[in-house]
Amino acid sequence: MQINHEISAQSLKPAIERMFDLSAEKIRRIESMWDPSNGTPVFTISGLYTTRGWTEWTQGFQYGSAILQFDATGDGEFLEIGRKNTLERMAPHVTHNGVHDHGFNNVSTYGNLLRLMNEGRFEDNAGERSFYEMALKCSGAVQAMRWSPTANGFGYVYSFNGPHSLFVDTIRTMRALGVAHRLGHVLMSENDKPVNLLSRLVQHARNTARYNVYYGAGRDAYDVRGRTVHEAVFNRNDGNFRCPSSQQGYSPFTTWTRGLAWAITGFAEELEFIESLDDAEFDDMGGKAAILEEFVEAAMATSDFYIENTPTDGVPYWDSGAPGLVRLGDYLNRASDPYNEHEPIDSSAAAIAAQGLIRLGNYFSSHGKHDQGNHYRQAGLTAAAAILNEPYISTDENHQGLILHSIYHRPNGWDYVPAGAKVPCGESSMWGDYHARELGVLLLRMADDKPYLTFYGAI
Repeated sequence: MQINHEISAQSLKPAIERMFDLSAEKIRRIESMWDPSNGTPVFTISGLYTTRGWTEWTQGFQYGSAILQFDATGDGEFLEIGRKNTLERMAPHVTHNGVHDHGFNNVSTYGNLLRLMNEGRFEDNAGERSFYEMALKCSGAVQAMRWSPTANGFGYVYSFNGPHSLFVDTIRTMRALGVAHRLGHVLMSENDKPVNLLSRLVQHARNTARYNVYYGAGRDAYDVRGRTVHEAVFNRNDGNFRCPSSQQGYSPFTTWTRGLAWAITGFAEELEFIESLDDAEFDDMGGKAAILEEFVEAAMATSDFYIENTPTDGVPYWDSGAPGLVRLGDYLNRASDPYNEHEPIDSSAAAIAAQGLIRLGNYFSSHGKHDQGNHYRQAGLTAAAAILNEPYISTDENHQGLILHSIYHRPNGWDYVPAGAKVPCGESSMWGDYHARELGVLLLRMADDKPYLTFYGAI
């Protein structure tokens, strides 16, 4: 990347406001045209959202997008879209014990609604508040039930692949456990044994830092500092780590950039969350300082890898080791090219990573480390500026997507290749669009000196 040190949240306000202007009609069109009996909208084909029966992990992004639209603009139409659909359609996600996606589905809907009510953005209603709180408590506990212990004395919330599988994505869904813990909830297990949700969050994040993130310490022949692996595989007979794997990346020894982005933002967000809690809560976990130190190392390593392995504008190709990249020449020293003939861009990775880089920068600045803070924050703002403008922002009113050139599952060949192109391009994803909106709300609040956006701040 070529980090632009002149960009600020204030300077991006016109682009963010334009994004939300475009976003409004896209949300309305999806709401009017989508038949919920078809499942959940996941990604676009020729500009229209379609579904993909793998797991229903994007419905919270659909309705959460409307809630964020209200957050950004104050337009009550979108609050009602989000409230109504959350009430009518999200309950199965609260008790879904077959996925690792509770933070995506439920914090994006029930969590955003509770936050906005507690901020005084819409009328306070005790019954509605209790409804949101109960949903979030249940979601965190159900997510924490999906637990595999490891030989190092920790454990992890396992992916939909099964108990052997630790996904890097899941670091960001730990927000479900964090919210439930802040609400005073615990998971009740066998013999009425209470399970501390904060402890499970910390254990999961520590295992992610140790097995899904590399530090250049010689773990294997491909150990490059900051790269991530999508999946860490464990022997369930004894809890020992066995090998890296990948479902959506090119290989276990290359870096799937959306997984890298999940790690950047997940660890940055957990740093903010843990910092907000009392030291005493971590006395039986090795101490708050040691946990923060480990997460800072993971956040910095992954952020540095992103900065070093992304084109100048901050928008990455879908995998840092994708085989076609060699045909692109010196691609890291020029802007990303979504219309090239060899490998697709993944703009959703940029939308996710930009937020994490900004949060990490803000974290360092809050601790008086202003040089580091400016470095990471400006990197995030650089990526944000790219996706808020052409060729990434979708200005076509007939295209339901908001951020173009997103990739879902390149190895499975699920992404649409338009006529005349050789790689997928020009399409959007529900998670990419949601995270662009979430990034926009964060930046608007920073620009206007309004309450800082966190998943837990209003609890």
